[in-house]
Amino acid sequence: MKSKAVWLLATVNVLLLGNLCLRSLTPAAHAQAAARPSDYLMITGEVVGGNNSIVYIVDTRNSQLGARTYDPQAKAIVDMGAPIDLSRFLSTRR
Repeated sequence: MKSKAVWLLATVNVLLLGNLCLRSLTPAAHAQAAARPSDYLMITGEVVGGNNSIVYIVDTRNSQLGARTYDPQAKAIVDMGAPIDLSRFLSTRR
């Protein structure tokens, strides 16, 4: 019984060693990550004097602020206008 267990462990070790050798000999594929279009931060809010909610969308890569809301009559998501360029407000002056 003990000899069968020893042979089984030895066989498993040889298979593991072979797997390790094969993985180290094959070339590794290195994919270059493509640049993401943008990083977004979304913040919900309420419209003052209205009954709709609004989602503010901050594009951190391009420094832009946009907003969207849901129009229940048209059953569609509506942009609240052109995005605002935040770089002119957030510029650092020394």
